[in-house]
Amino acid sequence: MDQYSLEDSQDRIKLRAAFERATRRLETRVPAAHMTRFIRPLRPLGLQGSVARFAAQGRFVADWVKSRYLDDLGRLLSDELGRNVTVEIEAEPRDLASNRKPEDAPAIAPAVSDADEGTLILDDRYTFDTFVQGQSNRLAYAGAVAVANAPGTKYNPLFIYGASGLGKTHLLHSIARQIREQNPDLPIRYASAQQFVEGFVAAVQRGRTEQFRRSHRTLAVWLLDDVQFIAGKDKTQEEVFHLFNSFQQAGKQIVLASDRPPRDLYLMDERLRSRFEAGLVADIQHPDTETRCAIVRSKAQRDGIALPQDVAMYLAENVPGNIRTLEGALTKLSAQASLDGAAIGMDIVRQIVARDFKDFGKPGLEQIVKAVSEHFKIPVNDILGQSRKAPIAHARHVSVYVTRELTGDSWKHIGRQFGNRDHTSVMHSYQRITELVRQDRELKVSIQRIIEQLHP
Repeated sequence: MDQYSLEDSQDRIKLRAAFERATRRLETRVPAAHMTRFIRPLRPLGLQGSVARFAAQGRFVADWVKSRYLDDLGRLLSDELGRNVTVEIEAEPRDLASNRKPEDAPAIAPAVSDADEGTLILDDRYTFDTFVQGQSNRLAYAGAVAVANAPGTKYNPLFIYGASGLGKTHLLHSIARQIREQNPDLPIRYASAQQFVEGFVAAVQRGRTEQFRRSHRTLAVWLLDDVQFIAGKDKTQEEVFHLFNSFQQAGKQIVLASDRPPRDLYLMDERLRSRFEAGLVADIQHPDTETRCAIVRSKAQRDGIALPQDVAMYLAENVPGNIRTLEGALTKLSAQASLDGAAIGMDIVRQIVARDFKDFGKPGLEQIVKAVSEHFKIPVNDILGQSRKAPIAHARHVSVYVTRELTGDSWKHIGRQFGNRDHTSVMHSYQRITELVRQDRELKVSIQRIIEQLHP
């Protein structure tokens, strides 16, 4: 299984992790053959300023990706890294590409463990102390702490789910770090599901399936991130099923993370879905404005940035997207202030947000409401108005739900967009549609079509 080495720079590690997340998002709208042949083999070389450099296996592959997916990769990587980057792809000499052994291929997962060496490489930023609690993540945090304090005895498995960039990986790293500190000799592995799949496929190809299984079954704690990636992969699911059973029978701890709850993993084997739900299933929702403010202030404190309260709140309310984007805005703000030789204040934060984070590649309110209007045949003005008639209110609730799902904006920010409604009102709209989607298959399909139209 591919691993990071100690020689990797932090920028290269960040780029690899961002690339792995970006490819998972891209695979939902790119043919599988294109992903396998052209996108996934790209090798992250490093970050140089605002340029993300990659190597492709030959001139043809490099030109093909540049002509079709360069803009998509740039946009997704900018989102994942929390700052604007451009992508450069260079052709790797054919002799070097063809001579590259599978075990030499670069890792594209987040921090990983090396079971053969017994080492565990974790991101130093991700600890329980640096995780900001709020109403949106309280249950997931409590479950993670309980597992870290007594692995294998409580909440087994622990299944954490939520959208990208909300803290799932942070909690998995925190669990692994605390267990390691309390018991350094306990064998632990953290890996992404994509990494697990690649390791399993490589083991099958090399005739080392039994070694692969033994390397997992000797573990005491198994943390598997982005488990939704194995949905639809029958042989991999069968392997996970048997490993899962052996871990549970031996009382070993399993921690899983996904972008959706087990019941929504529709291409997952029903046996696995039921097992995933057998322990504690905890979600991480988009944080409210106050929690976003606390998160950005916490990062500022860790990085030694003097951040006034009003500036932190402005970032929390006006930077759309997930926590990575929010933290990226802080980094850019600090760099700009340093470059200008000025203290961080409201003038500079307004400039940064207006210049670099306005919309940030996400559909705007006008696009969202128009799409909902066309689907439900309700005029845009009625959706944004004050009418409480059932069909109009329903379309308004759906508009709020889709806005939250696609932009990740704070409740307060969304409320302002929908006629200065109170944040509790838009929270109610979102929760109402969330419940209806679980019960009404037709509504779920309708919303999926609206989202696909807005974010193809």
